[in-house]
Amino acid sequence: MSLLKRLEKEKSVVPEGVDKTERLVSSLPVKQDPYRDLKIKIHKLVIEELDTEVMREEWEEAEIDKISQTIENLVNTALDKEASYIPRTDRSKIISELTDEVLGLGPITPLLNDPTVSEVMVNGPNQVYIERKGKLVHSDVSFRDNDHVLHIIEKIVAPLGRRIDESSPMVDARLKDGSRVNAIIPPLALKGPTITIRKFSKDPLKIEDLIRFGTLIPEMAKFLEYCVKARLNIVVSGGTGSGKTTTLNVLSSFIPNDERIVTCEDAAELQLRQEHVVILESRPANIEGKGAVTIRDLVKNCLRMRPDRIVVGEVRSGEALDMLQAMNTGHDGSLTTGHANSPRDMLSRLETMVLMAGMDLPVRAIREQISSAVDLIVQQNRLKDGSRKVTHLTEILGMEGDTVVLQDIFVFEQKGLDDHGKIIGQFRPTGIRPKFLGKLESAGIRLPDDIFSVHTL
Repeated sequence: MSLLKRLEKEKSVVPEGVDKTERLVSSLPVKQDPYRDLKIKIHKLVIEELDTEVMREEWEEAEIDKISQTIENLVNTALDKEASYIPRTDRSKIISELTDEVLGLGPITPLLNDPTVSEVMVNGPNQVYIERKGKLVHSDVSFRDNDHVLHIIEKIVAPLGRRIDESSPMVDARLKDGSRVNAIIPPLALKGPTITIRKFSKDPLKIEDLIRFGTLIPEMAKFLEYCVKARLNIVVSGGTGSGKTTTLNVLSSFIPNDERIVTCEDAAELQLRQEHVVILESRPANIEGKGAVTIRDLVKNCLRMRPDRIVVGEVRSGEALDMLQAMNTGHDGSLTTGHANSPRDMLSRLETMVLMAGMDLPVRAIREQISSAVDLIVQQNRLKDGSRKVTHLTEILGMEGDTVVLQDIFVFEQKGLDDHGKIIGQFRPTGIRPKFLGKLESAGIRLPDDIFSVHTL
């Protein structure tokens, strides 16, 4: 949908007449905005006044300045004429809100610009939550109505060639900064259009940042760096919101710059800084239900692209089989993530996902594939206090009978809570030296002898 058409649609969703506006406001379980009617009227004037010839999906800086100045002039003129009593601070707020509406994503624009906010969840026009420092907080942001939320969703998905309507009421998308967006609308979302935005740092986090956040300790960080450089196959396991993608991105940063990397993702989120990177993104079906390209299709295709490393954003289904086969057939150093609450659970999840590929394989054969393909599981969890910790670095040793044998190299031990509800605990090595140390030494990497010694780090 063109921007002009979207602006026309926006005109149609702006309530016409005071009576209708009052009915809408009276039905909302929130405090009424004292300038609501005035802002709606000025908003319509802004849409009519702006020169649509300069309206594009990508804004030049000069155009942004021009549009911002136009909005400011219109607001001041309208307020001088109809509401000169409004204080200067409130005028500035109205100008800012209208600028966000035209150039940004409406009411949630300040939340997206706030570096302390990691997730934005719109459950309806009057219920917007944010995640800050691992905790969910109800924000004071609100939309006019359901149509306003739907308009913002369309503003997100239209530039990507995606659509959302009753026949296709769910969509995954991304913002220009790489933030991941999921939107779902009625009839599936019973309380109205819903938006969930997982934000990502504009500057990719580094391993030093994870150490500073307390996600892991320097000894674990150095160990992981050497494992990536020695081309070990690594799976990052964790629950929703545990920070798996961030950790995968950090691990990917250790890949040498002279290697060819191919990434496969549903929504491109990884921010690799190497020079030789090919980014592949899946595609949903079109309106006729055709043309879908799955992660499994991408993994199969990337094997023909001469990759030195394959990085899959997340394995959820049958692509796990193709990923394991790639790891077992010369594509060492591959990385991926998966949803699981422990390293052992991750093995069970991989078994289930391989079976979803439709191959009638015996369970023992699947377990042998997993044990020979994956070298290390990095288990990451979000704890009760909102902190994210790498709780296990676990080696896969191989098969013993019908069981895949695991051994922990590093663990996080939780000991309790302090007076502020923060988790008290410590990272420690288990004292076991990994069996794959030979791979590291073959790559010319030698770890300090005391890094695996049992002591509090």
